[in-house]
Amino acid sequence: MKVSGFTFVKNGMILGYPFLESIKSILPICDEFVVNVGQSEDDTLEMVRSIDDPKIQIIESIWNDKMRVAGYVYGQQKMIAQFSCTGDWAFYLEADEVVHENDLAQIKDSMFSYLHDDEVEALIFDYIHFYGNANTYMWSPAAYRRAPRVIKTSIRSYAPDGLFWLVLKKNKIGRYPRAAHTGATIYHYGWVRTEEQMNLKSSKVQQYWNKEHKEIQYSEIAPFILRDFEGKHPGVIQDWIPKEKGRFQANPKHRLTRREWKHRFMLKLEAWFGLQLSKKHFKLVK
Repeated sequence: MKVSGFTFVKNGMILGYPFLESIKSILPICDEFVVNVGQSEDDTLEMVRSIDDPKIQIIESIWNDKMRVAGYVYGQQKMIAQFSCTGDWAFYLEADEVVHENDLAQIKDSMFSYLHDDEVEALIFDYIHFYGNANTYMWSPAAYRRAPRVIKTSIRSYAPDGLFWLVLKKNKIGRYPRAAHTGATIYHYGWVRTEEQMNLKSSKVQQYWNKEHKEIQYSEIAPFILRDFEGKHPGVIQDWIPKEKGRFQANPKHRLTRREWKHRFMLKLEAWFGLQLSKKHFKLVK
């Protein structure tokens, strides 16, 4: 069995991505790792080159800034990297996602278990979405609780916007992949950036969704979706995590938006009926 890791990144340094930590977190179980580096305004490419491991394969690309429909440029960049993967499995991480070292053996066991199972096309992970700092995470139907991050290279798959995959069968409309649960977790640090970095990121990437940047203030969030993180962060991310102490504090006078009222009701439904109402980009079969 051969495992390919892959990702894409652009302006990783100035936008505060822990992209090096992300790559290194799964490098031990990969036989190769393809990194698609977009033409950047910082030394992202040099930092990727600094990873002293023969598994690393770098692709240099230029993003199409004229394509502003539904994040399709992100899908393009993801697939540029994926199409260069030569393994049986392709393990995708976004540049702000990290895997815990304690989960690596379990992930690889899942790959072995389902390698020849034609019913399983992808592997899914649980998610922890940190918010404001590394001591607090979001628990809301608005934030996906599970997502596929490993897919077989023997199936025809593509990514419409970078976040998820669709599987094509006989040129018909794509469907979500059939997936098995690894029991492992993805640690998502995208909202642990400083507010300055978060706003800079938003100003640079919203164009790819044909949207206008709106100022982000971490304090303006519904308090009921925030929980304390009581686990242990992956070892590879420890030095990257900001050193501030204490729990992130939401504005107690924050006025809920219509969308947040909806999520509040959905959380109650989940609690009452044991449901999971967050978006699922897969069909769980195992």
